[in-house]
Amino acid sequence: MATHLSIRSYSRQRHGHAHDFHQLVLPLRGVIEIEFEAYSGNVAPGESVLIRRGQQHHFTADTEARFVVADMDSLPGNLAGSSPAVFSISPPLIRYLDFIEAQLQHQLNPELEQSISQVFAQLLAEQRLMPQVDQRIRRVLRYMAERLEQRLAIHELARVACLSETQCKKLFREQVGMTVMQYLTQMRMDRARALLQHTDYSIQRIAEQVGYTDVSAFSRRFSACFGMSPTRFAP
Repeated sequence: MATHLSIRSYSRQRHGHAHDFHQLVLPLRGVIEIEFEAYSGNVAPGESVLIRRGQQHHFTADTEARFVVADMDSLPGNLAGSSPAVFSISPPLIRYLDFIEAQLQHQLNPELEQSISQVFAQLLAEQRLMPQVDQRIRRVLRYMAERLEQRLAIHELARVACLSETQCKKLFREQVGMTVMQYLTQMRMDRARALLQHTDYSIQRIAEQVGYTDVSAFSRRFSACFGMSPTRFAP
């Protein structure tokens, strides 16, 4: 699966075309307004739009906006089927886009570019394809991902979304498909599993980094999620 990555900007002048490869546009800064058969609207940082081979599309963006663009001759399995045209991307992929921008803008190294493209394709294949979400819920998702070590209460998250607690809980479940606390727990457990696998941190420190002051409570939750205790999981 060949992937070519580039950093691009567009203009306020409306353009339209089609191409003989698949393309993903992932905003770094600013939004792109895009229109084609499967979608019409804005795509913002934290999201990706998939334009399939042969699809005629029209687009505009502020000249200051920047995007990572991936031209692909084939798609990973999670995108090959009836996936949403616009979907939210994971925090690891969001951070990797910054790395891509820094590398591609400052040096020319074909071997490194190939490695960067391979890692991008692997991260893309791991995406849980969550449809585009309301910008208020997107703010909540980002806020949670950046503060997993903190105690996060629904009233705080509702304030981030500029919604009442009831509105926030309702809209979050409609958009994400699970409750706020279910999603937060899932994020914390995924982070804990990665830390257990890839660091030499103590279980107590890992528990603290994912928002648990009580190691026993953390261990019970981890065991419920993955079927084994943190002690057994750690390499």
